[in-house]
Amino acid sequence: MQRLHHYPDIKAMLRRLFIATLVGILAALAVALFRHAMYLLEWLFLSNDSGSLVNAAERLVWWRRLITPALGGLAAGTLLWGWQRYTRQRPHAPTDYMEALESDEGKLDVGASLVKSTASLLVVASGSAIGREGAMILLAALVASCLAQRFTPKEEWKLWIACGAAAGMASAYHAPLAGSLFIAEILFGTLMLASLGPVVIAAVVALLTTQMMNGGAELLYRVAALPTLHASHYGLMLVIGLVCGLGGPLLMWLMEIGHRGFVRLKLSPPWQLALGGAIVGLLSLLTPAVWGNGYSVVQGFLLAPPVLSVIAGIFVCKLLAILASSCSGAPGGVFTPTLFIGLAIGILFADTWHFVFHGDQGMAVLLGITGMATLLAATTHAPMMSTLMICEMTGQYTLLPGLLIACVVASVLSRTLRQNSIYRQHVT
Repeated sequence: MQRLHHYPDIKAMLRRLFIATLVGILAALAVALFRHAMYLLEWLFLSNDSGSLVNAAERLVWWRRLITPALGGLAAGTLLWGWQRYTRQRPHAPTDYMEALESDEGKLDVGASLVKSTASLLVVASGSAIGREGAMILLAALVASCLAQRFTPKEEWKLWIACGAAAGMASAYHAPLAGSLFIAEILFGTLMLASLGPVVIAAVVALLTTQMMNGGAELLYRVAALPTLHASHYGLMLVIGLVCGLGGPLLMWLMEIGHRGFVRLKLSPPWQLALGGAIVGLLSLLTPAVWGNGYSVVQGFLLAPPVLSVIAGIFVCKLLAILASSCSGAPGGVFTPTLFIGLAIGILFADTWHFVFHGDQGMAVLLGITGMATLLAATTHAPMMSTLMICEMTGQYTLLPGLLIACVVASVLSRTLRQNSIYRQHVT
C-alpha cells in the first residue's frame, strides 16, 4: 500500500495527535459497549454472570447446550440475510476496515457495519467458537471513520480508520504496541513517522481509557511460573516455530476447504450459520470447552496445563468448532481462536515429550506461549506484531528474544508454503 501522506507541519501534527486522542477514547468506549452488551445477553439468555461461556455451557442441560449456538447462528444469519435483501439495489461502502483502507473512498458503511457487529454479538453471546474481538475492532474503526468524515479532510480518512483499528486492538487485547504494529505490518506495510505517530497515540489512549474503566492496569492472561531460560529452551522454542510454521498454512487450508464445503450446500445465510452453530452444539456435548472464543480455556491452560489425553480431546473438538463457526460465515474474528490452537500445539508437544521434560509444568507453559506467538505469526505473516502481542498480553518480556526468532522462522516458513496470510481469506 502506498504511503498515506507527506510529513505534516507542526500545526497539522498537533491536530492529528489531538484527534488520535479522541479516537483512542471513543474506540475504548466502543469496545466496552460491545463487551457489556455481550455480558448482558449472556445474563438474559444463559443466566451467566461469570464472563465465561465455558462456565455457562457447563451449567446448561444437554439440550440447551446443543441448540443455543444454532439458535444464535440462525438469528444472526436472519439479520444479515434481511439486510442483504434490503440493500441489494443500494450502493454501499465496505464493512471491513481492511477493505476500507484499500478502497478509493476510505470510509465504512455505517449501517452495514452496525448490522454486522450486531450479528457478531448474537453468535458470540450464544457460544459459537468465533472471536469477539473482530467486531470490537470493527466498531472502533467505525467510530473513528465517522469522526474523520465529520472533522478531517478526505485524504486523512484512511489514517483515522487505521488509528481506530489499532485502538480497538489495544483495548481488546491490552496490547498497544502490538496494535500499532498490526497496522504497520499487516495493513500498511511501511509507514512514515507522520502516520505511525497518531496510530500509537490512539492505541495507548485506548488502553489507558480501558484501564480507567476497569479500575486499573492488568494483564490479559496470567501465567504460571516459567523456567529460567537456557540454550536448550531457545532450541525448543525454535522447534515450535518450525511446527507452527507448518501448522499455519495447514490451518488456513482447512478454513478454505471448510468454507467451500459450506458454500456447496447452497444454504441461505440463516440456515448456514445455524448449521455452524449446531455443529458447535454437538461438540459441546463432548466438552463444554468448545463454547466461546477460547479465552477462558487459554487462561486455564496457562495456569495449569492439562495432561496429554485431556488437551488432545479438547484440541480436536475446539478445532472442529472453530472451523464450523468460521467457515459457516459467522461474523467475528479468528485471532483469539488462533491463540488457543497455538497454545494447544505447544502444550501437546511438551506433553508428548513428557518423559524428557519430567512433567515440568513450566516447560509446558513456555512452549504453549511460544505456540501462541508462532502460530499467530504463521497465519498473519507479522512476526514483530505477534511477538509483542504475546509479551504484552502475558507480561513475559524475558521471552522476547526467543519468541522473536521463533516467530520470524514461523512467518518465513509459512509465507514460503502459502503466500497469502489469513487476512486475505478470513477478515477479523
